[in-house]
Amino acid sequence: MLVDSPPEPRAQTAPAPPKRLAIRTVGLLVSAAVLLLVFLASIAVGAKSMPLDQVWQGLFHDSGTYGDVVVGERLARSLLGLLAGAALGLSGAVLQALTRNPLADPGLLGINLGASSAVVTAISFFGVTSLSGYVWFAFLGASLVGVLLYLLGGARGATPVRLALAGTAISAALYGYLQAVMIMDGAALNKMRFWTVGSLASANMETIRQVLPFLAVGTVLALGLARPLNAMAMGDDTARALGAHLTRTRALSMAAATLLCGAATAACGPTVFVGLMVPHIVRSFTGPDMRWILPYAAVLSPVLLLGADVVGRIVARPSELQVGIVTAVIGAPVFILLVRRRKLAQL
Repeated sequence: MLVDSPPEPRAQTAPAPPKRLAIRTVGLLVSAAVLLLVFLASIAVGAKSMPLDQVWQGLFHDSGTYGDVVVGERLARSLLGLLAGAALGLSGAVLQALTRNPLADPGLLGINLGASSAVVTAISFFGVTSLSGYVWFAFLGASLVGVLLYLLGGARGATPVRLALAGTAISAALYGYLQAVMIMDGAALNKMRFWTVGSLASANMETIRQVLPFLAVGTVLALGLARPLNAMAMGDDTARALGAHLTRTRALSMAAATLLCGAATAACGPTVFVGLMVPHIVRSFTGPDMRWILPYAAVLSPVLLLGADVVGRIVARPSELQVGIVTAVIGAPVFILLVRRRKLAQL
């Protein structure tokens, strides 16, 4: 009697049909075009109205007042929004794949709180008052949390559940520390409250130069992990059968997420929902293939962040709402709707 042998495991990285590949490629190009339009809108629109011809003059010809406003403020702000948005989207997508949890993001695992705790420590105990000083402390805090998370999660034996539990424990401890320091030190609270909201308003070219190397390394790492993360999504045993090196993939994934989220948070403060919502939305039309989720998240996340920043400048003129507030106001109801639709689809 012949017994059929079990089918060989197949990776989710099988080549897509030509039509689907063409549709995804066109979609990515359209997304890039939308990002370009939002980026230009971010340069053209400010809390104070400026005619487009003056924006053009300040961008390409004028080194005086218009040049200072457009190049010194709006261009730097838009560039930082583009880079930080891409970093948050990529880090969220990597962490969701690593933990196999579509609701995972840097905030859930405590990386944002690590950066915030380091900044409040710098303000309260070391007297740091400049944004350039915040950047390095924030990045150090995020990096330490990333290492601690990996060690508490089991290091070589890390699993998605262990990482999530370790992140929850770290977040609770850091939140308590953060609140204690801010309550005891009123000066730290006053200086910290603007940074913790999440803002692009203080962007400058020097900050971008400081975080750019970390963002570049993190981006290359994240994009290079697409295939092993695809294999890990099928379970550890199947991933090993497909040749994936689990320990190395987990370590590099944590490194990529920490570099990306740490640098973005250091530059513009903790910004919620971008790393959570955009990869979740992208997955709904790309499927589970990380080779498409990662580039789409890198392009569409800055669309959300820059779009929210533009909205914040318009709705509260001549003042403005910080981008972290706008993304929370926009993101919360949209994400609730997405979760409800997913639950209904599973019924």
